[in-house]
Amino acid sequence: MTRHFLNLADYSNEEIYELIELGRMLKCADKLGACPPLLHGASLGMIFDEPSTRTRISFEVAMTKLGGHALYLRPGEIHLGKSETVKDTALVMSRLLDAIEIRTSHDDEIAELAEHATIPVINGMGTYLHPCQALCDLMTISEHLPAGKALKDITLVFVGDATIYENVGTALSHILPRLGAHFVYCAPEGYVADEDFYAPAREACEIGGGTFTILHDPKEAVKNADYIYSSVMWYEGFDANKEKRMKAFLPDYQINEALITCAPDHAQFMHYLPAQRGYEMTDAIMDHERSLLWDEAENRLYGEMAILVKLMHGAVKNPSPEVKAQQKALIESWIAENL
Repeated sequence: MTRHFLNLADYSNEEIYELIELGRMLKCADKLGACPPLLHGASLGMIFDEPSTRTRISFEVAMTKLGGHALYLRPGEIHLGKSETVKDTALVMSRLLDAIEIRTSHDDEIAELAEHATIPVINGMGTYLHPCQALCDLMTISEHLPAGKALKDITLVFVGDATIYENVGTALSHILPRLGAHFVYCAPEGYVADEDFYAPAREACEIGGGTFTILHDPKEAVKNADYIYSSVMWYEGFDANKEKRMKAFLPDYQINEALITCAPDHAQFMHYLPAQRGYEMTDAIMDHERSLLWDEAENRLYGEMAILVKLMHGAVKNPSPEVKAQQKALIESWIAENL
């Protein structure tokens, strides 16, 4: 059965730790200029229905470093869901590629593509979840743990929207408590979902012994934080309620110099980017010596390299020198006689 990467919660704790370790090994190898071509000859189709910086660059570079090839497929360049059904596109791409990455605001398309594809499908970002960012964030956290703490011991405070629109916070809230860690959502009144929405996070607590908490007072929320995570308050051109949201979030839910005085001195700052400087975070926090923003962005590359290897390496053909020589001779002989 084909294994996909649609939801990080589909992977066991052991598998998550393995992906983190593999990502760190690939990062070390790459820094030495010695990244092995584990996906030599493999192809990844990358479907995007909206602009992307980190996701597009990281997946494309990841495939190149691993010896494979990535195809960037923009809206209008393929027939997905328009003049061709999602099922038919999935079946065709399965014959032409080795894996598919898709970033779309239509979660049903991600699920349907995975349902019919016979090759791995990777959720590059949907409305509900951003599992790639979540894994890469776990990798970043594991590289910057507070003294004496393991990943299972940390407290992460996510300041911002706590509804379905916060796909990174949602993904992390489903995993950190399962690892034994503590996840705190700090959101304004009116920016919290119905309790049913948090059922996976509550279940994760029961499984792993971690905690999931929702608070509304940022100063109270960050008092035990090891990591303070902020998210986009609004997207330019995509949020008609910008003024209303700014009134709800600013100034109390901005990560700034005043707020971090309420947190432990070792607390580090995170944001999945892109960020609107001066809104969710001040310049001083984004560029702070304890800011992990740029490490997070870099680890998109290495965490996704680990995902690609996990899903694709077993299917990469690795014929013996004898088979290669035999096929080369057969084809060259035919060409010499017929062309």
